[in-house]
Amino acid sequence: MNANELRENYLSFFEARGHHRIPSAPLQPENDPSVLFTTAGMHPLVPFLLGESHPMGKRLTNFQKCLRTNDIDKVGDPSHLTFFEMLGNWSLGDYFKEESLTWSYEFLTQKLALEPNRLAVTVFSGDDLAARDERAAEIWRRLGVPAERIFFLPKNDNWWGPAGATGPCGPDSEIFYDTGKPIHPGCAPGCACGRWLEIWNNVFMEYEKTAKGSYRRLIQRNVDTGLGVERTLAVLLGYADVYRIETLWPLVERVQQFSGRAYDEQPVPFRIIVDHLRSAVFAIADGAQPDNVEAGYVVRRLIRRAVRYGRELGIRGNFLGTLSGAVVDLFAQTYPELARQRAAIAAILDEEESKFSLTLERGLRQCQKICAELLSSKQPILAGQQAFNLYETYGFPIELTVELAGEQGLQVDVAGFEVCYQAHRDESRAKLDQKFKGGLADHTEETTRLHTAAHLLQQALRQVLGTNVRQMGSNITSLRLRFDFSWPERVTSTQLAQVEQMVNDQILADLPVLLEQMPLAAALQAGALAFFAEKYGEEQVKVYRIGQFSKEVCGGPHVAHTSLLGRFKITKEEAVKHGVRRIRAVLV
Repeated sequence: MNANELRENYLSFFEARGHHRIPSAPLQPENDPSVLFTTAGMHPLVPFLLGESHPMGKRLTNFQKCLRTNDIDKVGDPSHLTFFEMLGNWSLGDYFKEESLTWSYEFLTQKLALEPNRLAVTVFSGDDLAARDERAAEIWRRLGVPAERIFFLPKNDNWWGPAGATGPCGPDSEIFYDTGKPIHPGCAPGCACGRWLEIWNNVFMEYEKTAKGSYRRLIQRNVDTGLGVERTLAVLLGYADVYRIETLWPLVERVQQFSGRAYDEQPVPFRIIVDHLRSAVFAIADGAQPDNVEAGYVVRRLIRRAVRYGRELGIRGNFLGTLSGAVVDLFAQTYPELARQRAAIAAILDEEESKFSLTLERGLRQCQKICAELLSSKQPILAGQQAFNLYETYGFPIELTVELAGEQGLQVDVAGFEVCYQAHRDESRAKLDQKFKGGLADHTEETTRLHTAAHLLQQALRQVLGTNVRQMGSNITSLRLRFDFSWPERVTSTQLAQVEQMVNDQILADLPVLLEQMPLAAALQAGALAFFAEKYGEEQVKVYRIGQFSKEVCGGPHVAHTSLLGRFKITKEEAVKHGVRRIRAVLV
């Protein structure tokens, strides 16, 4: 079985059980400012998990491209990835644990023919605030999973959410595949030894955490599941290494050609390069440019790690731009946006790699300078903090610092470096956890108002500047909106004043915000804007009409009348990249 067959088998299986297919959303989520990237299939469904009706109904299924870097330090082992594809099915207030677990088990053991005796499951063990999930355990026993393969684990292992301080959350039940590696005392699903490979997670959003820290039952209970494409394919094909599957191995082979090294002799650098390149290609295709902040920082970090490990394999010239074409070739049929941006992706990677190569050269000179100073002062050890500064500022690997210092007869305080590195990693992870913890965190009244204002802003820009203006991306928090749009030059202060006044005129007019549902083709024919058409299904979409001023395909959320917005104020206009401008605005 290949990736296309697995995707189609999964979608067909759930279509036969009343689910409607929805498309994979972009990696940069529109309706969830709490995350930098789409880390799970539920992100595009945030409004519907919170109670809005989905135009395709209450049962949905898709495959979703995802990007997570909270486990970036584990990439290099046989199973962890930053970019991956997730197969998912959802119940929006419809079926619950019985159907979800039954179908998961049926798909794995009957459709995919996995051996039942190689599957194990985990369920929530309960605590003082939420009950032990005996219902899930009972269903698993009825399905034939023996008691010794049902593990009760605490909240850290088997509980999802809430993403913020309050909100929907609930227990989950994870399915693991037994790889057959030697067992040891205390070994159980979740163990880091590699025996148990998690392949599917069923999340049951049945609670709401209150501001007082207690849990109450939700009126609308949801199911959110995720089955990893790469890990499942590896299991089906008998691989202990996910990098052997057909959406990864051709990239490994290309790196072997570039480096002249063999994967089996030194697999870790190959895995990091292949994974990080694939992540960067998909992120760039969805609008994330290498930068020093937010999503751009993640892309830059991925690229630079790939380059560093390329150097470790002996690759000296630029290679990521060329190698990106192989990623596009592997996925263009499934994700056409990659093919459309093939040249741009390669150019961005090549430019970023050239910049980083210069940074590494500066790091080399700085390392040589430090060594010379130590020799002149007759100090035999390069301090851990100095080694870490070389790593953090110049991307200089500790191994290279040790090698260069050794050539000068110096030692490096590697233990001190590890202390600094661990402190930095903990701080970075804490920051990233706030952005990658997964949705439903900021769907507040403030973000709803700003989301509606963004519709007014887009239409005002098109009326003032012209209909060539098209949305290129947005990010909305409870404090401000950020709107990226196509425009070749700076927007003048006069034009900005006109846009701002036009938005405020619509607010003062107290226009109604009306929702209609219709096929995408009908929405486009009716004049609705839909610049991210790949996000929407072919059957039914939501069209929000603001008076006679604006009509746009969108998932929400929105206010009922524009008078609820307050006064609109543009705070900044700036360039993002060639041909793309950015406006920041607030409601006061």
